[in-house]
Amino acid sequence: MVQRADINSVLSDIRSLRAQMAQNQRIEQDQSVRGRIDGPRQVQEIQQTPSFNDMLSNAVNSVNDLQQNASELRTAYDMGDPNVDITRVMIAAQKSSVSFEALTQVRNRVVRAYEDIMNMPI
Repeated sequence: MVQRADINSVLSDIRSLRAQMAQNQRIEQDQSVRGRIDGPRQVQEIQQTPSFNDMLSNAVNSVNDLQQNASELRTAYDMGDPNVDITRVMIAAQKSSVSFEALTQVRNRVVRAYEDIMNMPI
């Protein structure tokens, strides 16, 4: 019977917290609507989209970082570091392998698109 009372009090606490959260969300929504209607218009900053060169170099650097991490973990495991287990080494190796394969596929498609464009008649 004691457990039942504890469960009921926990449930009532959860319900009251849920009601408070819903009320806070309604207040925030009302304030945001009021701010959009009553407040001054804000100038939105133009977000520059990264160039293809930046995106490609970021992807290459990310793959390189994954490969270096996998290599470092593999070396640490081979040296007998007790903080590195085989599962971390294998997961890092698979991550680097998958990311390299994805980068290779992207490169192949970019080269194919370039060739298609170059073969178009003028």
